[in-house]
Amino acid sequence: MNVTHANFAGLDLLASAVLLIDDSQAIRYLNPAGENLLAVSSRSVIGRRLGDVCKCSSTLQSAIDNGLHNNWGYTGQNIALGRADGETLHLNCTVTPLRPDIAAGMRLLLELQPIDHHLAASREERLIEQQQANRELIRNLAHEIKNPLGGIRGAAQLLEHELGNPSLKEYTQVIIKEADRLQDLMQRLLTPHRAMLPATVNIHEILERVRSLLRAEFPESLQVRRDYDTSLPELVGDREQLIQAVLNIARNAAQAMAGQGEIILRTRALRQVTLAKKRYRLAMEIKVIDNGPGIPEDIRERMFYPLVSGREGGNGLGLTIAQNFIQHHQGSIDCHSRPGETVFTLRLPVESA
Repeated sequence: MNVTHANFAGLDLLASAVLLIDDSQAIRYLNPAGENLLAVSSRSVIGRRLGDVCKCSSTLQSAIDNGLHNNWGYTGQNIALGRADGETLHLNCTVTPLRPDIAAGMRLLLELQPIDHHLAASREERLIEQQQANRELIRNLAHEIKNPLGGIRGAAQLLEHELGNPSLKEYTQVIIKEADRLQDLMQRLLTPHRAMLPATVNIHEILERVRSLLRAEFPESLQVRRDYDTSLPELVGDREQLIQAVLNIARNAAQAMAGQGEIILRTRALRQVTLAKKRYRLAMEIKVIDNGPGIPEDIRERMFYPLVSGREGGNGLGLTIAQNFIQHHQGSIDCHSRPGETVFTLRLPVESA
């Protein structure tokens, strides 16, 4: 039976993953959300047994067996399913037997809803609200700091002119230079980012630019590997903002590893995803993966806030700016970190649903 038949066209639009399997547990249909969830293409799995594509938990496998042999339906929560790439997903699952007159040769409909995605969306919304409040607080604080800094610098300059001992001017120079450094930081916090200049851009050209900058900055020991899906289409965005967002993340990773280690730049397509409360038929996912020490646990929840840094001497603005730029593009950014692997995931929309 042709799985693109009108009977199943509506399944392509669902946000949850849907699979149709036959008596032998071979996959006969997989919708775009299912391709995203299992990280496979429909073309590569049609006709293959479900157990060869992913690892079902004993609970889910028992539900499938009962559906095939006894025509029983099943609904379960927090069911584990292992993807072919080794990642374990936690899902809400529904197994529904199909009548022969509805889908000849297809016995079961499996609907899989990832719990992690719902939790991530809720967490992202909370973080955005909190970060907006924090940015406003920081901007107000910067205003209050900026004016006294100007007075301190001016007084230090006057004092320097009055001092007869040249050796004492070393101390006034310290005051002036530190005041200038703080003034620059306050200005970066207060100055609004320039308006976006949208144009058609190729994400791999942007990543290659980032790669060349990293290799120039850390030429000896840093390895920057590519893992690109070259079939990705172009998108409309601000080239400089996207370069800066990815570069800030990748440079943080390189600095955390002291230039000793490996960074992987990976791109993949996503279908039927929701970003910033809007549904998109097609999006792209960019991952910046490093094998460094990981992000300290005490700042993981706050790492996108202004002035939060896990590195001595860092100003804590790199990730904040990266997040702002990605949000300007209606995208999302999140991070998972443990010692030996940190993964920043950027998702950018391409086509609206």
